[in-house]
Amino acid sequence: MVIGPLSKKSIVLLLLIILIPLILYFLWPSDESRIKKVFKEGSHAIEKEDLDAVMSKVSFNYRDDYGLTYLYIKQSMKSVFQQMSDMKIEYEHLKIHVTDKTATADMDVRVIATIGNDTGYIVGDLAKPVHLRFMLNKERTKWLITNTEGMKVFY
Repeated sequence: MVIGPLSKKSIVLLLLIILIPLILYFLWPSDESRIKKVFKEGSHAIEKEDLDAVMSKVSFNYRDDYGLTYLYIKQSMKSVFQQMSDMKIEYEHLKIHVTDKTATADMDVRVIATIGNDTGYIVGDLAKPVHLRFMLNKERTKWLITNTEGMKVFY
C-alpha cells in the first residue's frame, strides 16, 4: 500500500486531532482551582448578602455533626443578613486535598461584621483565626460543600 502526499485538509485535521486535547488539558481548570473558586465566590456572595449565590455553593445533601442541613443553613444565613451588615471574610492557609469525587478544604477564617453601631470580629480575631474544614463532593460538574467541621464556635 502506497501512501501519497497528505492534502492540506488532512494535515489540518491531523493537527486539530492532536492540538485540541492538548489545549483542553492545559486550559481546563483543575479540580483544585474549581474548589478555590467555590470559596472565593462564596465569600464574595456572603459579603454582598446574596443568599442565592451563597446557597449555590452548598449541596442539597448537606448534613453535619451539628444537625445543620441545607434548609437550616439557608434560614440561618437569611437571619444573619438581616442582623449584620458590612461583612468582610478573610481566609488564609487554604489547603485542598482531592480524591476522585470528594475533597477536603482546610482554612483559617476571620469574619468582621457590623451589628447595629458596633463593628468587630464575629468569627476569629486578628491573633487567632478559626480553623474550618469543609468536605466537598463533585456533583455533576460542580464542587459543592456537603459538610463542615469547626462551626461549633457559632452556636
